[in-house]
Amino acid sequence: MSKTVDMTQGALGKRIIAFAIPLALTGMLEQLFNAADTLVVGRFASKYAMAAVGSNSPIIQLIINLFVGIALGANVVIARYTGQGDKEAVSRGIHTAVAVSFLFGLLATGVGEAVAIPMLRAMDVPASVLPMSALYLRIYLAGMPVILLYNFESAIFRSQGNSRTPLVCLLIGGILNVLLNLLFVIVFHMDAGGVALATVISNLVSSLLLFILLIRSKGSMHLSIKKLQIDREILKKMMQVGVPSGVQGMLFSLANIIIQSAVNSLGADAMAASSAALNIEIFVYFLVNGFAQAATTIISQNYGAGKMDRCRKTFWVALGQDLLLTAVASAVICLTAPTLIGFFNSDPAVISFGATRLRWIVGCETTNVFLEILSGTMRGYGKSTTPALMSLIGVCGLRIAYVYTYFRVHHTFGTLMAIYPISWGTTALLLAVAYVLLLRKMRRNGSVQNVNRPENSAT
Repeated sequence: MSKTVDMTQGALGKRIIAFAIPLALTGMLEQLFNAADTLVVGRFASKYAMAAVGSNSPIIQLIINLFVGIALGANVVIARYTGQGDKEAVSRGIHTAVAVSFLFGLLATGVGEAVAIPMLRAMDVPASVLPMSALYLRIYLAGMPVILLYNFESAIFRSQGNSRTPLVCLLIGGILNVLLNLLFVIVFHMDAGGVALATVISNLVSSLLLFILLIRSKGSMHLSIKKLQIDREILKKMMQVGVPSGVQGMLFSLANIIIQSAVNSLGADAMAASSAALNIEIFVYFLVNGFAQAATTIISQNYGAGKMDRCRKTFWVALGQDLLLTAVASAVICLTAPTLIGFFNSDPAVISFGATRLRWIVGCETTNVFLEILSGTMRGYGKSTTPALMSLIGVCGLRIAYVYTYFRVHHTFGTLMAIYPISWGTTALLLAVAYVLLLRKMRRNGSVQNVNRPENSAT
């Protein structure tokens, strides 16, 4: 299960799809297990417990997005060293990533515990729900060290071309999560606190499985507890790539919170429809993002190996495969949109709103493919700040401006949903220009010859 895959050799088409599909399935499984938390408390506890779990989603998503971005920085740097064949640097990168996950986990727990209740109050969580919401968030935040450990360990395996092992460990932990949800809520009557505790325990199991596999690995993948320490230079490189990526994820979350507030202004039917549609459209996004992450890792390895032609080919192959599979999935969902929404709610108004959202978002998801693949490609080259800046302008800035200007005049659900493809298309165009300029700059600077020099390894 700890097998390393050399992404600098072999047929790119097979390499990309074999790497991307497990990544997409990992995201889908995480979504299913998160939905299980809500389902269990909704069916076997109370509506207040269900509201408590749901009210924490925006806060948790903002925190997780930041640190998942930093974990992606670890992926890029370790993959670069792997492509360079620098086994000693790979080992230092792995030990740094594991040590950093503990450090950031403790930091997130400490800061989160201090601001948990003020953040919930700022979101106007009702007094009837606030105690359970605070309990859920505090238990979840207490588990941040093991939650982040899993994400950083997954990044390590993916840097070696292995996306299947994190998927298997997540599946084991996720099944345990569902069983513990039922045990804590039905048998021990623990409501929201029970599902939070189940989530922490399941992440502990998943992270321990990966930890054991790293310890048992041979060569540069071997993890030694005695060698756990932070290499400042490697950490700096990880942060250079990871922090902008994490900020980009947080910007998406922030923009979506603004859009959700606009949806709320359209009434309960629109809110219920958006909630149902989100549970469907998110699966298409995971497919799109899986190929983007594959592009990041494969380009990182090949850039480290100085194989620029293979880097450029990876972009086009990943883009083509992603467009094809996304178009097929989107077509199926759009054609069956009313039926799919009907599984969640049979009200005609909810079905109408939900189908409209799916056709605007899923129907235009191929536009988002360009944005994601371009972002993933540039991160693979170590250029993470540019996608973050383009997202700040084209996604966050444009969506917020649209909601507070055009949507206020044309106050309809369809008008609001149109901002998704508009913002995707705008950002993709900005990124395309930036990508072309990056390639030209690398050609002028002779990046093929200089890529293996240590000082250029992650800049």
